[in-house]
Amino acid sequence: MKIDFNELNLKTLLDNSIVGVVIHDWDTSIVYANPRAMDLLEMSYDHLIGKTSYDPQWHFVDEQHRRLMVYEYPVNRVRKTNTTMVNEVFGKVNEQTGDVRWFLVNAYVERQPNLPDGKGFIVVSFNDITDRQNLFSYEHILEHAGDVVIVTEADPIEAPFGPKIVYVNKAFEKLTGYSRDEVIGETPRILQGQLTDIEACRRISRALHEKTNIRETLLNYSKTGKPYWLDMSIMPLFGRNGQVTHFAAIEHDVTESVFNAQQLERRNAELRQIKDSLNKLVQEKTRQLREANMKLEQLAYYDALTGVPNRRSFTDQLQKMFGFCVRNSYPLLVGIFDIDDFKYVNDTHGHGVGDEVLVQLARAVDDQFRIEDVFGRIGGEEFAFASIVKERKAADILCARVLSNARSCQVELADGQHVSITISLGACFVVPSNGIDTDKVMQVADRDLYEAKRSGKNRFVISQC
Repeated sequence: MKIDFNELNLKTLLDNSIVGVVIHDWDTSIVYANPRAMDLLEMSYDHLIGKTSYDPQWHFVDEQHRRLMVYEYPVNRVRKTNTTMVNEVFGKVNEQTGDVRWFLVNAYVERQPNLPDGKGFIVVSFNDITDRQNLFSYEHILEHAGDVVIVTEADPIEAPFGPKIVYVNKAFEKLTGYSRDEVIGETPRILQGQLTDIEACRRISRALHEKTNIRETLLNYSKTGKPYWLDMSIMPLFGRNGQVTHFAAIEHDVTESVFNAQQLERRNAELRQIKDSLNKLVQEKTRQLREANMKLEQLAYYDALTGVPNRRSFTDQLQKMFGFCVRNSYPLLVGIFDIDDFKYVNDTHGHGVGDEVLVQLARAVDDQFRIEDVFGRIGGEEFAFASIVKERKAADILCARVLSNARSCQVELADGQHVSITISLGACFVVPSNGIDTDKVMQVADRDLYEAKRSGKNRFVISQC
């Protein structure tokens, strides 16, 4: 369906708006995006028009950086609840860089009287709040950091006018005795005195001119004239246009060690040793964090026992596959099966044997599916799958193969005997249309599963919808 802009002034307004505007048809396909929206989303007209919320190009997160499910996207929330969304924050992840661009989003349904059931268009508007979001995200960390943090403008650099201080944290106020109001607009040179190392200051000045990182140990003075030593790291900060706009200094108080005569003798060697130890610690912690994140990812999307996708992952993949089939008019087979008399297996042989039965069954059935198919454990001894099939006969063949693979599973017991199983399977052969959704399909498959149980088990029942 195309939008008919009856008033040229409205389209001109949208085309020149500083707010991104995207209009979705009722099936969530994009029918219009203004130039500002394409700029904010970093996508061309061809990459936007006609795409639905189920397209794999989208990767949205909430303010806690949790990846959103498809049904949580603004267009789907407004479409499902028929309510207006006002000033909610969403992030769009750049798949190449991992960077998040934050938007303040509003959305509502534009009713069309000529459409049935109150359907219409979903209008989504958004502003870029990335700078503000990043500031709010890091401000708490900076304010409560144990080390001193100073931010200055990048220009001018030369005394007496620059570089001007634009931010200091609480650790700075505590160490120097200066309040924030007293130093904003001043330069860090107000902290220097007669014994401050001139050569170190020259090296810092040269690094600022060259806009490169530098680390120095420098003697500074508090508001009352008390000397203290700082181990400082200075780094350039880049604006969106790639130009250096500010410098940030992270400063650690090393007064106690520097003023100790014995430690002064070994200062350079100890600092290198500390640096090496910290680097090794950071590397080790990074490795541990990477492993922990991998485990969390595994727990979030995969069943811990069988290793196949869990219910959450299966549901998300099924929604995407269903959307693909709707757009391309592909038939889809969605099935649910569970183990016959599984309680008897657990009661007779123990839960350890029952777990091994689940593992062997998942492995045997998963091997028969293609990489583009969807398969997962959705709870207990219950599994589900989805596969694109060409015709109804192919659906029967696939279900029969699943039953056959399940019957081939055997778990060897300690006494040399084997435990064999059968399964019952219910499935829904779907010819997708806008009137059918995944919840309805799963309900039909679940109903057929219980029909297979009632009619004798070790069999499958398929309905068409």
